[in-house]
Amino acid sequence: MPRRSILTARQRAALFDLPTDEATILYHYTLADDDLEFIRTRRHARNRLGFALQLCAFRYPGRLLASGEVIPEAISSFIAAQLGEEMDELCRYAETDVTRRRHLVDLRQLYGFKMFSGHRARELKAWLAGEAEVATSNHDLARRFVEECRRTQTILPGVSVIERLCADALVAAERRIESAIVNRLDEDRKARLDTLLTEMVDGTVSRFVWLRQFEVGQNSADVGRLLDRLEVLRDLNISLDILAGIPPHRVTGLRRQGERYFADGLRDISSDRRLAILAVCAVEWCAAISDAVVETHDRIVGKTWQGAKRLCDAKIADAKAAVQDTLRAFKSLGSALLDARSDGSSLDQATELACGWGRLEGLVATAAELTHTMAADPLTHVGQGYLRFRRYAPRMLRVLDIEAAGIAAPLLQATALIADDEKPETRPVGFLRRGSKWHRHLNAAAGDGHRLWEVAVLFHLREAFRSGDIWLLHSRRYADLKQALVPAEAVEGAPRLTVPLDPETWLADRKARMTDGLARLAKAARAGAIPGGSIENGVLKTDRLSAAVPQEADELVLDLYDRLPTIRITELLQEVDADIGFTEAFTHLQTGAPCKDQIGMLTVLLAEGLNLGLSKMAEATSTHDYFQLSRLSRWHMESDAINQALALVIEAQARLPMAQFWGGGVTASSDGQFFPAARQGEAMNLINAKYGSEPGLKAYTHVSDQFGPFATQNIPATVSEAPYILDGLLMNEAGQKISEQYADTGGFTDQVFAVTALLSYRFIPRIRDLPSTRLYLFDPATAPNELRGLIGSKIREGVIVQNWPGVLRAVATMATGVLPPSQLLKKFAAYPRQHELAVALREIGRIERTLFIIEWLLDADMQRRAQIGLNKGEAHHALKNALRIGRQGEIRDRTAEGQHYRMAGLNLLAAIIIYWNTKHLGQAVAARQRAGLNCAPNLLAHISPLGWAHILLTGEYRWRRQTGASL
Repeated sequence: MPRRSILTARQRAALFDLPTDEATILYHYTLADDDLEFIRTRRHARNRLGFALQLCAFRYPGRLLASGEVIPEAISSFIAAQLGEEMDELCRYAETDVTRRRHLVDLRQLYGFKMFSGHRARELKAWLAGEAEVATSNHDLARRFVEECRRTQTILPGVSVIERLCADALVAAERRIESAIVNRLDEDRKARLDTLLTEMVDGTVSRFVWLRQFEVGQNSADVGRLLDRLEVLRDLNISLDILAGIPPHRVTGLRRQGERYFADGLRDISSDRRLAILAVCAVEWCAAISDAVVETHDRIVGKTWQGAKRLCDAKIADAKAAVQDTLRAFKSLGSALLDARSDGSSLDQATELACGWGRLEGLVATAAELTHTMAADPLTHVGQGYLRFRRYAPRMLRVLDIEAAGIAAPLLQATALIADDEKPETRPVGFLRRGSKWHRHLNAAAGDGHRLWEVAVLFHLREAFRSGDIWLLHSRRYADLKQALVPAEAVEGAPRLTVPLDPETWLADRKARMTDGLARLAKAARAGAIPGGSIENGVLKTDRLSAAVPQEADELVLDLYDRLPTIRITELLQEVDADIGFTEAFTHLQTGAPCKDQIGMLTVLLAEGLNLGLSKMAEATSTHDYFQLSRLSRWHMESDAINQALALVIEAQARLPMAQFWGGGVTASSDGQFFPAARQGEAMNLINAKYGSEPGLKAYTHVSDQFGPFATQNIPATVSEAPYILDGLLMNEAGQKISEQYADTGGFTDQVFAVTALLSYRFIPRIRDLPSTRLYLFDPATAPNELRGLIGSKIREGVIVQNWPGVLRAVATMATGVLPPSQLLKKFAAYPRQHELAVALREIGRIERTLFIIEWLLDADMQRRAQIGLNKGEAHHALKNALRIGRQGEIRDRTAEGQHYRMAGLNLLAAIIIYWNTKHLGQAVAARQRAGLNCAPNLLAHISPLGWAHILLTGEYRWRRQTGASL
């Protein structure tokens, strides 16, 4: 049965209520000269006011005024002021229904407004049917319909009519899409897909559920299990063409439904929908499992390298004692020989007395062996991973659909030999770089040469996948990079990309900026006027920034937080949801309807944010049991929903008056926070030396100058943070408003400098080793004498000019969201033999980094802004550490999805607390002002909404019962 109610009360109000804010009223309700001319032909002031009001309502929100509807005073007074009438006259207009109907006829004749009926209604219904296929949500389709009616001057029908029309269109669109997919399957494939629901694996789970139980693994056995699933999916022989022309979000929705249903649930639904879900899952899981196989191989190579490195280090450590003994023996022998030579004695006799010739031969042999040991590198021991690779590599290479660029053809040829289990007499080594250490080790391997050669091939295969020289035909992460880039004609329309298409124009501008900057820096160096630093004898010295927080600010913080009420975390969540309605973002995965169980949804979010999990949360609350929470989580908890809820909270917090003291929401900082993981993280290669031997993950979060954590993502603790900066900026609306981005030393590379500059972001990292960082010039010979000690290499202009179109395509691809920026940046930085695009981006980044360093050294205000921004980001860590009270703060989820929900839920919970604190700190400031106490803006700028001492985070989680709440 089609769903009839698709909008929440808040969504209906946003679409159909008369506006109350000044900006909207000014934009939509300002009358033109011809409007005033028509209006003034009406007799009586009440008719003029009523006619103008109906005209404005027809234009926005585009509907008839309801009988007895209360008109906001802001609208009445604004229209009356334009007409020079008293707005009290409007009350008398409602008394005459005949006049209102006559005005309706006149407005339609004068302005061309049409009723939703007849031919016009049929046209809009046909239009709505097409839009329903591309609309991303129920609310999105309703919004599109309302905007189309406004555009075509069609008076909106009733709200219930619109909801029914949109609901019917959505259901019909789903049926058409499902039928389109199923019609591309033959009867044999349909039968084989249905078999997935009835065939059992090990007598415990259906083949369908077994197929979706996959994760990136950590050893050869895991690769084997992934390949088992991949072979089953390949045997189904479902072509990618079945998804041709299907909107991506529809494909994603069907896949997510398949990941939520159990086999018996799928068997109970209609055949077309069931088969469409099964077919989409088969295609999508095939790509995802292929990626998981490559990622697992990546981890195994890393694990093998780390094991070889540990073995090498251990042997060197063990040899140190022998080295010392050997050196002492040679020292004694050398002293004896020198003494004998000075005395004219026999050297043979001296040798015999010192150690003897037999002992000397042993020392020489030991020294030779120690020399070899101390000079060894990990490649000496990587061959020990051969058996580990041999368990899965041939099968992996046969199953994966691997393609390669021309430069990787020798590597592809070598992988084919491994896949065929061949041991050629002549092993091809064309995939090795000239001068590579692999050559020396392969030549010295003798009888084990083939084993080491296979290991070398598999090591280089990992690097080739990382860089994009080798790719998979159907993949999300390892697809062909060239196919993923937007076409050249799409560059001009890319958001934020405002650089000239001609590289010479851009280079000329950068040359002029660099010449001017170097001259200013040299002048400041001569005068000793560099803020917080100096350049003496070509050596840069910098001083640490001093704190600039007035003492009065500390006193103000304490007083304001003393004024905040003590509140339970449950009550805080309900209050914020009443203000914002963020739970409405958690729509049902199948119907798109918002979750009606507000308390249940808040309980699930709290369980994720506090790191308790659903089982522990069910024990700590009396409103829901585990199965109720599990159902809500399975059908409503989605990454996109969390992001939408976060965006609502961030936007609402930014509108609060108190937030304006902290910034305008146009600058941001980003930083990673380490979270310990369960011990299996060690086997998953999730250990970073920076955090000791404890395995874990990092949450990389972007925080605005108003303290809102508008983006967060999980990243391994073992990788650089730099590639992920642009993800947070480009993949959400709040990030696209940022103009100035701060980061710590771990957050920058030359390529990040390049892309941020090309996308009009001002990137300001805090570079730890700034004095040793070199400046790159177009012509180093022209550098001022005072700066020559800071100059590095020359900018390679030719590489930039030659690759400029490709650079713009890559940056436009990031800006349009076709690929996550981190995915492209990691490919560019992955391989020692970087392709020309990566080199060009590096050269552009060197230009931008040089210009930045010059400005940084000359601009103390920039340094202080960066320090303040980074401090705000780091202060978030304390709040999040206080919130993750469950499981001693350890992330124990084994799946990437579960880990993501924990991190994202924690970030959303932190944002909700920040909103509540911002709201109530504003009220506390107002109370202080009424009391005549000092609340100067310069002091309020130092207040932070990150406190939590007044919030009860532990205990039993009780909720205020909502009227009509559904459990």
